[in-house]
Amino acid sequence: MTVEDVRAFNRFYTGLIGALDYERHLYAPYTLTEARVLYELAHAPHLDAADLRGGLGLDAGYLSRILNRFEEGGLIARGPSESDPRRRRITLTAHGRATAALLEERAQDTVGALLDGVAPADRPRLAEAMRTIRDILGAEKPPGEKATAQKPGEEVVLREPRAGELGWIVQRNGALYAAEFGWNTEYEGLVARIVADYAEDHDPHLERVWIAELAGRPVGCVMCVRDDTPGTARLRLLLVEPGARGYGIGDRLVRAVIDFARDAGYRELVLWTNDVLTGARRLYQRHGFVLTAERPHRSFGHDLVGQDWRLELHDRGD
Repeated sequence: MTVEDVRAFNRFYTGLIGALDYERHLYAPYTLTEARVLYELAHAPHLDAADLRGGLGLDAGYLSRILNRFEEGGLIARGPSESDPRRRRITLTAHGRATAALLEERAQDTVGALLDGVAPADRPRLAEAMRTIRDILGAEKPPGEKATAQKPGEEVVLREPRAGELGWIVQRNGALYAAEFGWNTEYEGLVARIVADYAEDHDPHLERVWIAELAGRPVGCVMCVRDDTPGTARLRLLLVEPGARGYGIGDRLVRAVIDFARDAGYRELVLWTNDVLTGARRLYQRHGFVLTAERPHRSFGHDLVGQDWRLELHDRGD
């Protein structure tokens, strides 16, 4: 690969995004940079100007002008930071949240229209190419790397789901797997059945759900349920929000399931996944899971390869 290869790709991609923006007025009446600032504020509730400037690589004066415009337009409010009195915390107002939601909806519709022009057989290849670029160029940080940037009060907490959050698990699984892998509503239906079965009848001594919370909002989840095989538990529905990846949340959720299953007296822990979920598979391998079987199947609108993984559990004293 040469420098010109990268520049050629950049010209193609920025041209594509620019055309989509022009045709659909994606960010109007805001610029792309202003829309990105709104996105960051909508997805991270504890930000100040320094966080935005560092995270987006913006000039201080340019960002200040954007924030002043937002404040004049009633999109943001500024107040004292809870962690550092020298800083000003920036939060979206109700009008700001509605505006950010509108831009998000436009973006979702635009990308959906773009994918409509991609042949179903080509979508897995496109998704894998995008993940490869992110992995190689460093968008996905090693577990724990971002943790050093956490502010006081922003530690990750694993807890039981609150009222309504089982529904959140269904919604986020459906939305994220559609966005990242192009899976259809068949997958969301599967998740809904799994969650409904748990909600209607589960033994709290043998089955459990964890919600990972960061900065006061859910950013991940996982389930441990009984398998049909006696003495076997099953790990299900592991998910970490894209914006929260890199904090080691996936590792903590998998470790929570392993510890719970061991303490509950299970002899082994199993899970089913698909080969396209490369990040999750690396995570399972780090925790000692072993691949035991692979089977091609047609599900969720795609040709996939399903995988069974297994982890033997031993007493802590073994």
